[in-house]
Formats: sequence, structure tokens, C-alpha cells
Amino acid sequence: MKKVLILGAGMVAKPMVRYLLEKGIKVIVASRTLKKAEKLIEGYPNGKALQWTVDKENALRELVVDSDCVVSLLPYTYHVKVATICLEYKTHLVTTSYVSDNMQNLHDRAKDMGVLLLNEIGLDPGIDHMSAQNTIDHIHREGGKVIAFHSYCGSLPAPDYSDNPFRYKVGWSPKGVALAGRNNAKYLKNGEEIIITSENLFRHYFHMDIEGIGKMEVYPNRDSIQYLPRYNIKEADEIFRGTIRYPKWCDLWFAISKLGLLETKEKNLSNLTYSEFIKGLVHSDKDNPKMAVVDYLDYSLSEEVLDKMEWLGLFSEEKIPIDAGGNIDVLVRLMIDKLAYKEGEKDMVILRDEVVSEKDGKKEIFTSKLIDYGTIGDDTAIARTVSLPAACAVHLILEGKINERGVYIPTSPDIYRPVLSELENVGIKMEEKREPAGKEFGLDTKNFMNRG
Repeated sequence: MKKVLILGAGMVAKPMVRYLLEKGIKVIVASRTLKKAEKLIEGYPNGKALQWTVDKENALRELVVDSDCVVSLLPYTYHVKVATICLEYKTHLVTTSYVSDNMQNLHDRAKDMGVLLLNEIGLDPGIDHMSAQNTIDHIHREGGKVIAFHSYCGSLPAPDYSDNPFRYKVGWSPKGVALAGRNNAKYLKNGEEIIITSENLFRHYFHMDIEGIGKMEVYPNRDSIQYLPRYNIKEADEIFRGTIRYPKWCDLWFAISKLGLLETKEKNLSNLTYSEFIKGLVHSDKDNPKMAVVDYLDYSLSEEVLDKMEWLGLFSEEKIPIDAGGNIDVLVRLMIDKLAYKEGEKDMVILRDEVVSEKDGKKEIFTSKLIDYGTIGDDTAIARTVSLPAACAVHLILEGKINERGVYIPTSPDIYRPVLSELENVGIKMEEKREPAGKEFGLDTKNFMNRG
């Protein structure tokens, strides 16, 4: 019986674990919290749960040497450490995280050793790559060229459950959500590189209509330009990858960022109230933290944004329940308390790709769309769409149907074709449309908002 080691038993692990167990694979789930791991394998004789923490390197080696494939659902900072141990024992590794430079540096070694280190095989990154590359390769086979590529993705509460002032609930790591607000971004428009610093990330957004959902906000997601060579579309003069949120998200998070609430440097927080913490951030001795924030920020702050901050608890007289941490940890603590889903609520994943092609002067636009819903307490949409692509890849690797070796993302047809096919079998399929491109097919940057 093939053996898979899964490191981590967090919010997206369940669909992956159950998929592999039902394929008759022996699955070992190693987690800091044993009860979480035990719950995932409950009722399956081919499952095993272990208590394990990342500092137990010798125990990890013992687990890796006995496994055919490892899946790391740990924070991305640990992936290279796990990959290095996997290489020692010639064990394949799968992650859903972005490839770091240190991971990429393992490519030649992994290739020489006959090991696959497959990354970015979740939702975004993941399904977005596979859908895009499938369309792009089709265009190239027909003799066309790609002149523009756009990809948009968001994990959100379903419309009927977007019922708090943020219109957002946390379906995965709340700290990951907050940390994403620290990223710089870069995209290409009319052949020109547009660089957005983290300080201005939430000033740079536009609106788009999603059929069946309504008006949404989109803002840039990391470095889009790096995917020109990865997607083999160096001929394109426009590429943009964006994050989708409900309206008014960016104005709120611009203020959060401007206040320094995304800073990670650790400080003493013991015996501080949230109100005292905020007044310390803005260097104010005013009694009213709301007015202190207004005075501190160098732009006109809307009452709506202030009300949302107050609802979250940033101005309250409650004690901060952690003794030390960065400003971001204070924010995350409140997010955990106030932005949690309730049992039975529904979440939603939206993924949309637009690829514009040109052949013999004729322009066409290929649109792929996925809107997936899930239920809290069962399989959430975010858990399904993040973990099932990775689970399908693991199964295909074990069956010898994926034979790439080295450090990869799923843009090789030998990876994306079988994974997309298997995803259809579990109910995850992009809805595709092909039509002539109108005159205004480009990124609608004329509607970018520049707040501040």
C-alpha cells in the first residue's frame, strides 16, 4: 500500500485527506494538535494520526523515509526544510504554496535525484495556472499568439452570508490574509511595467461585475510579470493577476495598512487595552481613540471605515489577550474573534481567467470561470479548491501518471492535463467560453481608484 505523509491538519486539509484515504492509500497526518489529525482520519483504517511539531526534525526524517510522497500544509517558511529532507530520502513533495527562490534552487538536485517537488498546486496559485496554461497551449497550437492575460480570484462568504461590516470571513489562515496586505505588486499594461508598493496596494483597485454575484473590487496580486515566461507568453504586452473582494474592502485595508497594523516586529503587549494600543500607534494621548486615528492619518477618513474598525474592536477597552507580538498579531486576534464563520454558513470561491489571442488580425477572448460553494462544518469551497488539486496530483504521482522531476508548478501539460481531468471527477470544472474580442478587451485600468 502506498503511503502519504501530510504535515498539518489545518482548515483546508479535510478534502485532501478523505480523497486519498478513499483511494486506498495509507495516509499519516502529522499535526501539532493531535485531535485535529485524529478527526480527519476518523473511521478509516488506512489513516493514522500523529502529534508532531516542526522542531522534531529526527521524527520527520523517520516519517519521510517511510513515505512515498509528502504533502506540506505547513506555513510556507518551512517548505524548503521539508523539501531538503525529502531529497535525502528521494521522496516526492507537494505543496500549495508559491515557489520561493530557495525552493527553486533545489531544481537541479531534485531532477538529478529523480524527485518531484511540486508547488503552487492549490486554487490560487494552482487551478488558475492549470486553466490558464490549458487555454494558452490551445491558442499556440492553433497558431495564435496571446496578447493579454488576466486572472482574478477570491475566497469569500457566499452573498447571503457576507453579513458583517467587513463582508468577509476567514476560511483559511487569518494571519495569511493579513500578511498578504504587505505584498508589493507588479503587472504589465500596454507593454509597461506597473509597480505598486505595499503602502499603495489598497489604493490601486477597480470594480468588475461577476455574473450572478454583482459588483466586486479587484486589486493586484503579487508579481504578475513573472508568469510571462512561466506561461510561455513572452509575446503578451498585458498580464494582470488580481484578488477579488466585496466592495469597500480596499478603503478599509488601506487605513489598516496606513496605521501600521500589518507590522510584524514583536513588542510587549501585556496589560494593554486595544484602545491604549491604538493610541500608542498614532502617538496620541487623546481619550477618544477614534479621533486620534482621524488626526493621525493624512487623508480624509470616511466614517464608514472608522465604524468598521470600531466594530472589529480596535477602539475597545478590552485587554489584548496576548502578551507579545507584532501589530499584525493584534489585528489577527480580533479577526479570529469577529470574522469567523458559523457552523452551517456557506463560503464561496470565485476564479476567472481571460486570455486574449490574436491570429491573422482576428482577436478572440477565452474566458474560464469557476464559482464554487461549500458549507462550514462540512467541505468548504476554499478547502475543496485548495486541497483537492494537490490531492489529485499526489494520487497521479503515486500511479506513475505524472513523471516530471525537479521543482515544478503545474504549467506542464504532463501535470495539468491529468489533474484537470481528475478534478472534473470530483466536481471542480471551469466553465469556458470563446468569443470575438471587442475593441475594449484590455484591463480596465481607467477605473482604478487612487485614494489618499
